[in-house]
Amino acid sequence: MTAAEPRIAAGVDVGTECVKAIVAAEDGKVLGRAVLPTRGYFQACVYEALAAALDDAQRREDELAGIGATGFGSECVPGATATATEASCHALGAFQHERRAMTLVNIGGRDPHVIAVDGAGRRTGARGARRCAVGIGSFLMFTARHLDVSPTRLQELASAAGGRQARVSSYCSVFSASEVLERLREGATREEIALGCMHSIAERIVEIGGFDGPIAICGGVVEYFPGVLAALEAQSGLSVHAVPDAIFTGAFGASLKVFDPGIES
Repeated sequence: MTAAEPRIAAGVDVGTECVKAIVAAEDGKVLGRAVLPTRGYFQACVYEALAAALDDAQRREDELAGIGATGFGSECVPGATATATEASCHALGAFQHERRAMTLVNIGGRDPHVIAVDGAGRRTGARGARRCAVGIGSFLMFTARHLDVSPTRLQELASAAGGRQARVSSYCSVFSASEVLERLREGATREEIALGCMHSIAERIVEIGGFDGPIAICGGVVEYFPGVLAALEAQSGLSVHAVPDAIFTGAFGASLKVFDPGIES
């Protein structure tokens, strides 16, 4: 890296389902990215994801100005120079793309959140769904297992439902999972159940409320299951769009925190 080039940093978002890592420049340009399943020792996953992101960026770790950490396992990021909340990192990462105040819906492996973001990319408020023993990621994994498909095929099934959904409760992921079994017993198709699960997640988000101004959505669930976005639009009557690289929004924001740790965290 020459003196004329902007500084670079890494951001790592350690979630319950995936570890996301990004290498970004101070001007906001993303240079490399990687996502890996969260498994075994979190630190080993972090090392692997960070190495993959650096390889994708064709950079070395000693070139980094620092490493930002966020997520459920943020304390498992060795050498982190900045640590911040998930809400503030998602707000900053989304703002880098949107450049405006917005309502940001984050749907990751745990409970969804609705985040108010101001015109400077700061989180001004955050509201979460009612607490549940099982997160959305685990609910989708459970559903996929009982529909006998890989999780990545749930979206394919939902798209083939022809708009017909089998009702699945939004009250709790544990109850929702048991209802998947009930719908199967009643003869609902896999496609109808998959679509019903998308609407179950959307209903839980609508119940949170707090939507104001443009609405953007980020997180791994919308990255892999865009049917949730369509279901959210249908249930809320509002226009919603996905942030680019939706699964990396938190990691992107964490990388930017390195350059300005004074930003609300």
